[in-house]
Amino acid sequence: MTGLGAATADAFFGSIAGFGVTAVSTVLVSQQFWVRLVGGAFLIYLGVKTYLSAPRGPETLGSSSSLVRDYGSTLVLTLTNPLTIISFAAIFTGLGLAGGSRDYTAATVLVSGVFTGSVLWWVVLSTCVSALRQKVGQRTLQWINRLSGATIIVFGLGAFLSLVV
Repeated sequence: MTGLGAATADAFFGSIAGFGVTAVSTVLVSQQFWVRLVGGAFLIYLGVKTYLSAPRGPETLGSSSSLVRDYGSTLVLTLTNPLTIISFAAIFTGLGLAGGSRDYTAATVLVSGVFTGSVLWWVVLSTCVSALRQKVGQRTLQWINRLSGATIIVFGLGAFLSLVV
């Protein structure tokens, strides 16, 4: 579900860039201060929560409230990254699909490809992690949580730092 949240945000930004909705992309880029502020705060919150969390056992994985929360948090996290829209706009412009292009079929195929590719990446990644999870103990998972949480906190602080630099 985490991957589906990221893929949904990627498809959203891909749609903005691919269909040439320049007004929306301009607003998102022009509001980088607020996007970075909110995104940085969310990253720090998520990092602290991850750092302090105990690894989940198999009995808690896959509960419906957990799945919805995983989807929503990743969707919001990915949507608060202004570099995503800039990247999609640059790539789609290079392919001749951004701006005033009226080739909606090509844009639809490309956005569908972005979403499908993102979902497939997350399926492969999740499958590999799931296979390795059986070989990793609780203590190692706790350290992975701590390292991941600390890394996410650093990215959140980096978002705050980018506001003053």
